[in-house]
Formats: sequence, C-alpha cells, structure tokens
Amino acid sequence: MDAAASNPVPAPEQPAAAVGDLVIIGLGYVGLPLAAAASSAGLKVTGLDVNERVVDGLNNGVSHVDDLSGDDVRAMLDRGFRAETDASVLGTARTIVICVPTPLSPEGGPDLGAVTSAARSIAAHLSPGTLVILESTTYPGTTEEVVRPLLEESGLVAGADFHLAFSPERIDPGNPTFGVVNTPKVVGGLTPECGEAAAAFYGRFVNTVVRARGTREAEMAKLLENTYRHVNIALVNEMAIFCQELGVDLWDSIAAAATKPFGFQAFYPGPGVGGHCIPIDPNYLSYKVKTLGYPFRFVELAQEINGRMPSYVIQRAQELLNESGLALSRSKVLLLGVTYKADIADQRESPARPVARKLLAKGATLTYHDPHVDSWQVDGADVERSTDLDRALAEADLTILLTDHGEYRPKRLEEYARLLLDTRGVLRRAHPDESPAAPSRARREGIEVL
Repeated sequence: MDAAASNPVPAPEQPAAAVGDLVIIGLGYVGLPLAAAASSAGLKVTGLDVNERVVDGLNNGVSHVDDLSGDDVRAMLDRGFRAETDASVLGTARTIVICVPTPLSPEGGPDLGAVTSAARSIAAHLSPGTLVILESTTYPGTTEEVVRPLLEESGLVAGADFHLAFSPERIDPGNPTFGVVNTPKVVGGLTPECGEAAAAFYGRFVNTVVRARGTREAEMAKLLENTYRHVNIALVNEMAIFCQELGVDLWDSIAAAATKPFGFQAFYPGPGVGGHCIPIDPNYLSYKVKTLGYPFRFVELAQEINGRMPSYVIQRAQELLNESGLALSRSKVLLLGVTYKADIADQRESPARPVARKLLAKGATLTYHDPHVDSWQVDGADVERSTDLDRALAEADLTILLTDHGEYRPKRLEEYARLLLDTRGVLRRAHPDESPAAPSRARREGIEVL
C-alpha cells in the first residue's frame, strides 16, 4: 500500500493568499467554520448560499451556527469575508469548496440535489487551474461519477485543466477541543496532482493533512467513521433493553469495561441518534452496497435498533408512571432538551421529536424545556415551552431527560422532579459508587436511568 494512503504527510507549500482565493458553497455547520478558519489564515474568502436570510445575517455580523459567535463573524468581515447569493463570484475563485447538505430522499436514498446544483453552478463559471473540492458527505464514487461529469460540461477536463478532490468534513458542533484547525484533514484527489493541490490548500490552515489514495477512499473514510459509531451505539442501545430485564446496571458495566487500556471504546445508550452524521450517512453507504446486489445488514440492523429507541423510551415512561398509579394519557410530561446533543441549538434528526410525537399520540400533555431552543414544533404544532426549570420539574408528573445540557445538574433534578426518566445517564454518572447490588437511591426516589 502507498504510505500516503494512511499516514499524515506535511502539506506542500502554497503561494500567499490573493483576492478571490476561496469560495465556499453552503454556509451551514460545515461551510461557515471552514470559512472562519481559512479567513483567519489570511485567505480571501467568499461564502455562497441560496438562503438570503443567512447571507444578510452574516454580512451584518450575525451567526446562525453554534460554533461561531457574532464577534467571530464580525472578525471575518474585518478580514474581507463576504457572503453572496450571486454565483458569478465562482468565476474569480482559485479554490471552490462544496459544503452543501446531503439529506435522505423521501424513499430513504441519497438526495444529491444540492450537490448537483452546486456543480452545475461551478461549471458555468469554471476557469482553468481552479481547485474544486467536495466536502459534503456522500457515497463512494460521487466525486468521480456525479460531480466530475457536471463540471466537465464547462469544456474543461478534470485532472488536466482543473483539479478535483474530495475531503470529508469532520465538524463536531459544540466540541470545545477539536475544530477545523486541529482535526486532521483527509483529502483524496482524482489524480495525484489533484490530491497534492488539495493538500496544499488545506495545509494553509489545518495542522495535519492526511492523503488518501483517491476520492473514493476519502469518501469511504467518512462513511466508515460514522457507520462505526452507528453500529456501536446500536449495540449498547440493544443491550440497554435486555439489561433492564436482566437487572444489570449497564452503565456500571460500561464503566468497568472502559478501564481496559486497549481494545475497547465506550459507547452509551440513549433515546435514539441525532445530527446529520449518524442517522443519515450510513444510509449512503447502504445505498451504494445495494446497487452491487448485496444487503448491508449491519447498517440496516443498526438503523432498526436505533430507530426503535423512542418507542422504548415511551415504554419505560409508561412503566414509571404506572408504578406511581398514573396513566400516561392523563399525565403532564416535561421533556428536557430537544436538540440532538448537549449544549448546542442544533435540532437536526433529534430523537426528541419522535419521542414527543409518540407521547402526544398517547394523550399526554406535553411541555419542553431547552435553554437553546426558543420555540419547538412537532408535526407543525407548537409545543409549550417552560422557562422556569425548577417549577416545570415540580409541576410535571413525569420528566424525561433527552439531552444532557449542562444546566440539567443532577442535584437539581433529584430535588425537584417528581418522576424522572434519565435517558442520558446523568444521574448514573452522578452516583458512580452506588452499589449495583442494592436498590439505588435514585430508584427509590422515582428516578430511572435508561
């Protein structure tokens, strides 16, 4: 195997930045942090987005993503950053990076509409020597089989007249430790020269660049990362269900297993999976495998297990209420946290919505509390928001903790909640030394951990 396929390599030097260095298509959770990092390194960056509200907000110093503040955006503007809706800016760029969404279609397959639209816009303005990079997560072969033909409608040839590469995004919203600069960047070029050009570009503002053998290997790397997480989360979610029946404290078992210094990585159960990566990305790989005539049974099974966790949460909620002589249909239920992960505002694919949908279908009176979400809808209907957390906990017949925001401190939950179903192990982590052999203090106080 070529050593460059798996080992970090120093990024080649690149000439000093010039006006029109970079255009980023898509200014969401991936594109905007990328723009900020490139701008900080001295590149002249233009952002292109179809959403006029987003563009106007950014040009007025307003951020719409968790990882960047208004001050961060204003600093970008001071360094020459501008957001645009006019695709003609593509004609002045040395490098163009595509960071558009790749959701699932209504049928559950890949929806590459935003990618193909971006590629057609680039083709209409493409000039010789331009470097085009796709960062949007997709199945292996997309860069070469879908994006390349569209770009070559310009009359230019990829690998000869312009460079083409794929580099998977690795943004983790809300991560205080790892961002664009210090997360290794995988790049795979259509040709070795394309890969070298992409490595040189990212080397301007990313500490470590990792060269994959080609675009397909780089595309697969992203799907492998997220499929690995998807499958392992499904494993502990399934174990959580039968450990409850067996009387096993799974959280204690995970903590014990995690003391092994090799061969084990801890994953934890929860109410489902959220965000763009885990619920969506493995399905892109499953789709590609199916085109070869094979089922991808690991992904399909993981999707099934993780997809049924909201129903299991409802089952546990009903059991907890029944033990107190209450019916779910006549109970007031408070949901704590409706975002997909802690301490961010991102609601993409949050399991809170299917949990809420099932609670409403069973007749529960529903309220929610989330310090990061001012309003929340389920199937187009507003859900009442509670702003006084202590009062909301005291008034609810049952509280279900779905997202472990920092505000939800264990002592506070134990003091005010009548009944609590903790799907994130916040209470379990607060009492790590409790003897699993005896009924836990939390259990006696009407608190259950998933």
